[in-house]
Amino acid sequence: MKTSWGKPVHIIPFIRTLLIVLAVAVCSVAADDLETLRKKAEAGDVVAQYNLGVRYANGEGVAADDVAAVKWYRKAAERGYAGAQSNLGVMYGNGRGVAKDVAEAVKWWRKAAEQGIAVAQTNLGLMYQKGRGVPLDHAEAVKWYRKAAEQGNNFAQNSLGFMYANGKGIPEDDAEAVKWYRKAAEQGDAIAQNNLGVMYDKGSVSYNAPTLSGATQVCAARVPDGFLQSLEQLS
Repeated sequence: MKTSWGKPVHIIPFIRTLLIVLAVAVCSVAADDLETLRKKAEAGDVVAQYNLGVRYANGEGVAADDVAAVKWYRKAAERGYAGAQSNLGVMYGNGRGVAKDVAEAVKWWRKAAEQGIAVAQTNLGLMYQKGRGVPLDHAEAVKWYRKAAEQGNNFAQNSLGFMYANGKGIPEDDAEAVKWYRKAAEQGDAIAQNNLGVMYDKGSVSYNAPTLSGATQVCAARVPDGFLQSLEQLS
């Protein structure tokens, strides 16, 4: 019997580090940029609407305001902008600026996922794996994890490895599990690194060096109270 545990898939914040000696000048530029961004957003520029939503969600150059973030994400999302659809799903999934509604989150992730957004594909796969907002369906989870994994999303790569390692939604295949764990591990994903160590320990990989100690369980992403990935502001 295989046992699993995992870590939250956290929202990825957009953070900048500013030198104190340049704070006055940088803040002045940021204010000008924000005003320009707002004018473009109000004029219907979907990219500006999306970026303004990110600014409000992360408190970048403006006081953090989840309600305002949802407002601007929604404007862009309703016009088909995939990044905004993905992030609006995150706001619904976490109950930020709007009542928590996992079914509504799934709706927006699906729209973004169908446009090829890897983060949304990963989140949608997680919902199918856990049966949150959709019926539990491991095969469907595998489908979406694979789409994101093939684009290089490390969360999806680790999750796809887990599905192969445990025969969930797909025939059990240690070689495929190792392949996907390795891809995520090489990106620095600590959970995937642990999982790859597990595969070495169980003899699924030819390995001549000492095995990792204490690696006895395979990890998978779980759904905590606050979860899921969002996209950053466009440069």
